[in-house]
Amino acid sequence: MKELDKTYNPKEFESKWYKRWEENGSFESKGEGEPFSIVIPPPNITAALHVGHALNLVLQDICTRFKRMQGHKVLWVPGEDHAGIATQNAVEKDLLNSGTSKEDLGREAFLNRAWKWSEEYRQMISSQIRAIGCSCDWSKERFTLDEELNVAVRKAFVLLYDEGLIYRGKYIVNWCSRCGTVLSDEEVEYIEIRGKLYHIRYPLKNNEGSLVIATTRPETMLADTAVAVHPSDERYRELVGRVAVLPLMNRELPIIADHYVDPSFGTGALKVTPAHDTNDFLIGLRHKLPVIEVIDKTARINENGGAYASLTREEARKRVVEDLYKQGLLAKIEDYDHSVGTCYRCASVVEPLLSDQWFVKTRPIADKAIEAVEDGEIVFFPHRWKKVYLNWMNDIRDWCISRQLWWG
Repeated sequence: MKELDKTYNPKEFESKWYKRWEENGSFESKGEGEPFSIVIPPPNITAALHVGHALNLVLQDICTRFKRMQGHKVLWVPGEDHAGIATQNAVEKDLLNSGTSKEDLGREAFLNRAWKWSEEYRQMISSQIRAIGCSCDWSKERFTLDEELNVAVRKAFVLLYDEGLIYRGKYIVNWCSRCGTVLSDEEVEYIEIRGKLYHIRYPLKNNEGSLVIATTRPETMLADTAVAVHPSDERYRELVGRVAVLPLMNRELPIIADHYVDPSFGTGALKVTPAHDTNDFLIGLRHKLPVIEVIDKTARINENGGAYASLTREEARKRVVEDLYKQGLLAKIEDYDHSVGTCYRCASVVEPLLSDQWFVKTRPIADKAIEAVEDGEIVFFPHRWKKVYLNWMNDIRDWCISRQLWWG
């Protein structure tokens, strides 16, 4: 009788038994029991799986094996996600290490490189999932760029478009100048920074004094088209309907009243820049304000920025502050802690820009999702997440689904 080894060697046994399970069809969906299925949240093909993936896979495997033992007809579908922006960035970084770029290669050669990357990492990921021992039905394995899935996406797009749930429009989007694409709200990561709050004097027309406005982004004042105050703010009630003059650009700005304005922020007066702030854009729609774009998709000031044209947004901020100081229009600068949106992949600061994109109307869908939770059809554990979910659904914006990418 062979003496047992003192230490367990997983390589000696696990791959052999997993192969036996596959050959015997142990993980195939069969039987007459009640169906139970899980579609694996497909891992991105950007890199090898990490311990977080392993934990999630083990939890799914526990559910799958338990249901199989109970007699259910179980299907666990494995697969991988092409991960458009994430994979494109990963391939670009790989190219950079070899001294080239996607622009140097051109679109066709870059896509060939990306497909080669995808094949390598798909194989690696599926091997890792097998090594964990996951009881997936590998005959059903899918990749999100498989042709049948592409067909399904196109059919869904046409269906939603015909139902009026998809539209093309010009709206404020989250733009990553580094990746050169739009990001959804869920792809923007907010970080807390110690920045500056700039207090700027906006002269009133006909030399009737001035109005001080606080902002964290003085470079965007080049695109201001109004000044807003809260309608119940006694400090500014007499100014509503009058006209301010935009410093540096000498453009007349109407002073309007809007309930969005927070009287406790800064001085209680808000510069309104419809082209470069989501909330300002909505104020602009309510008051029919003109829209002036001054920051382009490379995060530089365009021709509408006058003397500041071609500067980066950081360079423009510095120059604008210097010029305001020289003209005696910079009241003060103070430290200010606030959150800044960044790209979830490259960490660049996201720029709110007006852009023609494709959107999904989320309100009709969100209302049904809210109803399912309120009726108890869906239950959250822990229960506190119900409130978080409902707040998200009630404040949801239309979902931008178009991307400016080569891969995917």
